[in-house]
Amino acid sequence: MLSVISVGLPILVAILAGEGVKATSCEYGFCGKGHFCLGGCNPFSSRALDSCKPAPVCQDAEYAFTDDSRILSNATFFEGDATEYDWVLDQGNIFNTNNTGGELALTLTEKNGGTRLSSTRYVHYGTITARLKTSRWNGVITAFITMSDIKDEIDWEFAGSATNEGQSNFFWQGFIPDKNNGGTHGDLSDTFSNYHDFTIDWQPDTLTWSIDGKVVRTVKRSDTVDPSTGIVRYPTTPSRIQLSIWPAGIPSSAAGTVAWAGGMIDWNDPDYKAAGHFYILVKSVTVKCSNSPALIASSNSTAANITSYVYTGNGTNGVPALAYTNRSTDLNGVGRGMNILGVEGGKWQLVVLGLTGLFVAGSQIALGL
Repeated sequence: MLSVISVGLPILVAILAGEGVKATSCEYGFCGKGHFCLGGCNPFSSRALDSCKPAPVCQDAEYAFTDDSRILSNATFFEGDATEYDWVLDQGNIFNTNNTGGELALTLTEKNGGTRLSSTRYVHYGTITARLKTSRWNGVITAFITMSDIKDEIDWEFAGSATNEGQSNFFWQGFIPDKNNGGTHGDLSDTFSNYHDFTIDWQPDTLTWSIDGKVVRTVKRSDTVDPSTGIVRYPTTPSRIQLSIWPAGIPSSAAGTVAWAGGMIDWNDPDYKAAGHFYILVKSVTVKCSNSPALIASSNSTAANITSYVYTGNGTNGVPALAYTNRSTDLNGVGRGMNILGVEGGKWQLVVLGLTGLFVAGSQIALGL
C-alpha cells in the first residue's frame, strides 16, 4: 500500500506544483496560459521572455477574401499554426458578400463593440497593401494597422464621415508623444463608394505611406531619435496586420476622441436601421516581406528554414533584441479544451496515473489490505 502512495502522490503533487509556477503569459493587460501566449503576448510583461510562444515568420502572400475558409472565427481557439489559418477574428462579426469575387465585410453594432481581424503571421519589415472601402458614419473608425506585441504600431485610419481623406500615424511601444506623429492625406475619391489601395512600406530606416501607388508621406528612423536620451522611437518589432471597424463616437470616449471621429454615432441612422450594422469592406491584403538580413545571417540558418521571431532581451536605445529561429509557434495541442485547471494536454496521462495510484491506495485502506 505504501509503495502505491509513494508512487502516486509524488507524481500528482509534482505535476500540480509544477504547473503552479509555470511561466505566465500576458496580453493586453490580461494574463493566463494557452492562447494568451500567442498573438498579443507581451514578453516584457510576462513572467519570462519565453513565456510567449515564438511569432510565426512573415511570408509573401496575397490574401483575397473570396471566402472565409482561412479565417478562424474565434481567436481563442487558435493554437499557433499559421499554415492552418491566415487570420483570426479577435472580436465582432464578419461576413462575405460574394460579390465581384468576394469581399470581406467587418461590422459594427451597438452591442458588438466593433470588429477586429488579425493576421496569424507577423511582419518584421515589409510592404503591406490593403484594398478596402471605409465607413462613412460619424463616430465610426476604419483602421488598417500593424501592431506588435509590445505596442509598436503603424496606422492607416479613416475617421467618421470624412470619406475624402486618410490619416497616417505611428507609435513606439505604446508611447504617446507630446507632438502628434499623425498626418492627414486628402483629395481622395469617396472612400466608402470606391476601393483604394492603402500601403504601409515599413523598412529598417524608413517608413512610407502610399495611396493607390502614390507616396504621400515618409518618415526616417533617424528623425525619431530622442537627442537627450538616444532612444529610437521608431517601430522595430515584429507585428501583426490588423483590420478593424470600431466605435470612437460613444459616451465612454474622451471628448477629443469623439471630435476626431466626427461626433457621436447615430444608432438611428437609416443605414444602420436598414442593415442592422455599420460596415467596411476589404477586397484584399498583399504582403511583401523584408526580413532583416542581419538577423537572418545571425540565425545560422537559411531564410527558408526560419519559422519564427523571438525576443531575446531589452536591447539598447529602446530597440529590443530579437532573433530569427526555427522554433515551433504551436501550443502543441494546448488549447481551450486541453488546459484544465492549469494542467496541459499530454500531462493528463501522468495526472491520471497519480490519481489512479491514490485511488488504489485508498481502496486498500478501506478494505483493510
